[in-house]
Amino acid sequence: MATTRPLLLCAALLLAALSCTFAADAPFLVAHKKVALSRPKPGVERLAVSLDLYNQGSATAYDVAINDDSWPKEAFELVSGEVSKTLERLEPGATASHAFVLESKTQGRFQASPAVIKYRVATKAALQEAYSTPILPLDILAERPPVKKFEWAKKLIAKYGALVSVVSFVLGFIYLVASPSKSAGSKSGKKRR
Repeated sequence: MATTRPLLLCAALLLAALSCTFAADAPFLVAHKKVALSRPKPGVERLAVSLDLYNQGSATAYDVAINDDSWPKEAFELVSGEVSKTLERLEPGATASHAFVLESKTQGRFQASPAVIKYRVATKAALQEAYSTPILPLDILAERPPVKKFEWAKKLIAKYGALVSVVSFVLGFIYLVASPSKSAGSKSGKKRR
């Protein structure tokens, strides 16, 4: 029993090393999904959806199909672009982007699913599948407080205002002491005459 345990451990390590060797020569697709909200007019919310795709593997991915159809048609209308895109290939280290714009007139909270990316590897017959990063839940047409324009300036003044005042006072005092006085120059001129 004691001699079989190290042999099993060695066999497991050998299998892990072999699987890493075979997996190293494959595409590794990473997809990042982002959504930006805007309100072009009251009662309408626009969603600019973008997907950035990266091949971080060491082999080319072929027949890459990006599909983001998690947006229900009863709540979202496609304004521009398409929810799917196909690429012939994605080389190692290459990137690709896909974007589309949706519009919603329905108020509520919505959670979109990750986009699905299917691709083919030259050494395998079956399609491979990857998923994009998920997005946070969206509050469509939610009441938002108005944006306060100079809020950052107020925070800076509150945080560093006293320090700026002290430094300004000290610099002003140094300037007054170090600069030549006009009245002292006129007095010395009178004494010379």
